[in-house]
Amino acid sequence: MRGILEVVCMGMLAPRKFLQKRKKVEVFKDAADEADQKNWRRLMNEIEEKGSAVTVLKSEKLKNKTIPKDVVLGTLVRFKQLRKWNLVGEILEWLQTQDWWDFCEMDFLMLITAYGKQGKFNRAEKVLSLLNEKGYAPSVISHTALMEAYGKGGRYNNAEAIFRRMQSSGPEPSAVTYQIILKIFVEGCKFKEAEEIFETLLDEEKSPLKPDQKMFHMMIYMFKKAGGYEKARKMFAVMTERGIRQSTVTYNSLMSFENNYKEVSKMYNQMQRAGLRPDVVSYALLISAYGKARREEEALAVFEEMLDAGVRPTRKAYNILLDAFAVSGMVDQARTVFKSMRRDRYEPDIYSYTTMLSAYVNAPDMEGAEKFFTRLKVDGFKPNVVTYGTLIKGYAKTNDIEKMMEKYEEMQACGVKPNQTILTTIMDAYGKNRDFGSAVVWYKEMESCRLPPDQKAKNILLSLAKTAEEQQLANQVVGYLDNSSIENLLSISVNDNDEDEDNDEDNEDDEDDDEDDDENYDEEVDGPSPVASSYDDKQEQEPELIYLNGDAEKNLEDLLTVAEL
Repeated sequence: MRGILEVVCMGMLAPRKFLQKRKKVEVFKDAADEADQKNWRRLMNEIEEKGSAVTVLKSEKLKNKTIPKDVVLGTLVRFKQLRKWNLVGEILEWLQTQDWWDFCEMDFLMLITAYGKQGKFNRAEKVLSLLNEKGYAPSVISHTALMEAYGKGGRYNNAEAIFRRMQSSGPEPSAVTYQIILKIFVEGCKFKEAEEIFETLLDEEKSPLKPDQKMFHMMIYMFKKAGGYEKARKMFAVMTERGIRQSTVTYNSLMSFENNYKEVSKMYNQMQRAGLRPDVVSYALLISAYGKARREEEALAVFEEMLDAGVRPTRKAYNILLDAFAVSGMVDQARTVFKSMRRDRYEPDIYSYTTMLSAYVNAPDMEGAEKFFTRLKVDGFKPNVVTYGTLIKGYAKTNDIEKMMEKYEEMQACGVKPNQTILTTIMDAYGKNRDFGSAVVWYKEMESCRLPPDQKAKNILLSLAKTAEEQQLANQVVGYLDNSSIENLLSISVNDNDEDEDNDEDNEDDEDDDEDDDENYDEEVDGPSPVASSYDDKQEQEPELIYLNGDAEKNLEDLLTVAEL
């Protein structure tokens, strides 16, 4: 099969016409309409560049003595569509101070909604008080927004209190209210409460409304998060019984449960038989499943099928295909994918570079890895803990202790802190070089770095102990005092260690915790991308919830996070 792939590599990922840049033809009513449209776009671009709407609007008002209300309203609506709630809130706060703007009830409701989406519950509370002071009737919109603000701010009990009060004394919760409270409960791991509410909705005699597709999606996701895969599949069946339309998102969520490529492929085929078109998420999930199973040819075939279907890949989809070749050390094929990203106007990110680096490491071609590492820095990227961990792992596998430690010291000099995976790799490398004493030192280094050794680290240290004295020392270090149990653990850990050599891509989960702390966006598409499978992020096990938006393509990044790719 490898020989076949080498031939395919020469013609793989040929450019498609729909990926080529086309000049958009614009049609205007007349010259005045053209001038207005271009002026508004200029305004939007300035706001995007400066990151502040009020600064630009003030400048526009000073320059023209006035600013048309329809321009302000259009700007608000557009930023609402883009879910840039910080800019929506900023504009509305400014309009509150302007005499020429009649700040009405709808403006208050949009403002409290903006605060709700950002989790600013203190400001949402003040707006609700203002609404009451001005004599506006209690609104389901304002109460739902305050509930959401509490939820996004981590005040799950406060959010529940608002919801319960709405149930008992009004305003009566809407379908959106139920969608959001289910999301809040799932985010807060209040699974029992979420299930109770949903069961009430399923009871036709007690339910104030029928559960919709989005609620079912949220429950399927909740059961997955809680590990209740059978319940999730049952929920899929209930959708059919209740006549709830199943969408591509429904099938994607079920595909994300499966680790076996055969099961993912089976669900993918079932989706197509149901008359649903796969989207970029569907293809990415199937490509990932084939990649993890080291079935690179099938992964490439699915990517080509996606392009033939006219589905535009994302950078993350390219990264997944890149990883499929990288884990097997197929450098030429990985390089072709890497080049295709730029050709199709997707600039590779640090994850793309790190994954490409891992292709050289897995080849193994450490000379090529070093050259690409240099290119990474020349291209303006700062190596992170994942990048250094990839190189350290490569030198450990080639038994080059000196170069391994050289990279570790370089990493520290650059201010990058090691994680448990790196320290475990170094410990293992020393132990395999018959330096058990140094292995123990590196085991203790984890504790000094406030990285408590996990069971894998303990198993590896126990497996490295060969003599009776080493076994006794390992016993003391890991805290196991029962020698008989140690002997059992040693036999297990040796097998585990052998298995890790073949499957360490799936077991080293902590590598990029430091990289993605600042990338938790609210329902946006710029979530963390996958890198080499050996350094998947544990943060991805607590993903952002995405099912309230039915547009799966716009939510690719978050759904891939849900899939733990």
